[in-house]
Amino acid sequence: MARQKLTAGRVQDFKVAKGSKQSFLWDSEVPGLGVRATRTAKVYVFQGRLLSGATIRLKIGDCRTWAIDSNDSEVPGARQEARRLRAMLDKGIDPREEKLKILAEIVAKMDETERQEVTVSEAWADYLKARRPKWSDRHYRDHESLADPGGRKAKRGKKKIKAGPLASLMDVKLIDLTQEKVMEWATHEAKERAARTRLAFSLLRAFINWCGDQHQYKGLCPPDACSSQIKRDILPKQQPKTDCLQKEQLKAWFEAVRGYQNAVISSYLQTLLLVGARREELSHLRWDDVDFRWKSIVIHDKVEGERTIPLPPYVASLLAGIPKRNEWIFSSPSAESGRIQEPRHAHNKCLVNAGIEGLTLHGLRRSFGTLSEWVEVPVGVVAQIMGHKPSAIAEKHYRRRPLDLLRKWHVKIEKWILKQAGIEQPAEGAEPGKIQVVK
Repeated sequence: MARQKLTAGRVQDFKVAKGSKQSFLWDSEVPGLGVRATRTAKVYVFQGRLLSGATIRLKIGDCRTWAIDSNDSEVPGARQEARRLRAMLDKGIDPREEKLKILAEIVAKMDETERQEVTVSEAWADYLKARRPKWSDRHYRDHESLADPGGRKAKRGKKKIKAGPLASLMDVKLIDLTQEKVMEWATHEAKERAARTRLAFSLLRAFINWCGDQHQYKGLCPPDACSSQIKRDILPKQQPKTDCLQKEQLKAWFEAVRGYQNAVISSYLQTLLLVGARREELSHLRWDDVDFRWKSIVIHDKVEGERTIPLPPYVASLLAGIPKRNEWIFSSPSAESGRIQEPRHAHNKCLVNAGIEGLTLHGLRRSFGTLSEWVEVPVGVVAQIMGHKPSAIAEKHYRRRPLDLLRKWHVKIEKWILKQAGIEQPAEGAEPGKIQVVK
């Protein structure tokens, strides 16, 4: 292989041989340095042999941009680069591996630059998408509403939807979501809506913990951004809820609810009180979950996955009288999901008519547990019907009451509640009314 000392003139005049796809011109001064010419390009190359005996060839760079020699240590010429590659081979280092490492560092640096530009809203969207299958519909809607930018017209009335407490943090970069930033946010939001800010703070802290476990967000947000100090010093303490129907209020409550114009919601509210279920558990009830023959209801809960409770006579008559529009018992033709979404507004109207204040939907569940004490029901029975975790060793390991035993007490609870409301409980053996199928 003939060699010549590469000069600017020789490199410029060198061309691919006629009839060939590529031609090489090798340097006589630095072994391995050469010029490769094709019909479209001319580049400096380096060719050498590894300690294993394998021959490798590397591209140094385009002849139009690389000088043959350079006196600048920061901008080496092709000859200086070839000497460096030769020295690496002599040390047993594969220059290709070094090149891959450099490229990986460049890519990582570019990725890190992009990572540092990520905003809370971008990571929040990924968070909701990743966690959606593990959340209830209510919990998911809380995340959406608390981060809602607002400003659009409400579906009802002339008012505009107000931005959620977390909306002001959505445009903040994750790396800027510091403890000072969160503290400033919490101080401002807590003045107007303390309860919502407290909930938003809890969701934000869970979000930050999630980011810390994700490769694309790890290390961006300070782990102490939502410190306990903020919750302790800035956010007001959550007061325990005590809303519950009193014995004397049952008659007025039932009269208002039974007189409500929407029969499905009326039945839902009464059932919510008489079975002590969580609001979302009941709204997700399907026709396949109710067995009118064996008088049982399968409720999908957040503790055991599902629990089977009795179907007391009055509740059975309520459910049997509901129109069957789709798979959901408490259906809603106007809702996208096909079932009722927000019965709270209807319940508030009923409370106004009944002259009762401050009773939430969860307060109906609390009422079931409280009013059952008038019948002197064993605490474990009520807990099993409501889906509470057993609180004592005996309850946890030695008490698992069969459905017929639960039914005995559940019927008594329903009968007592209805009696206070002036309503007669249907006989246990009575056949509930036929389900109305609506096409």
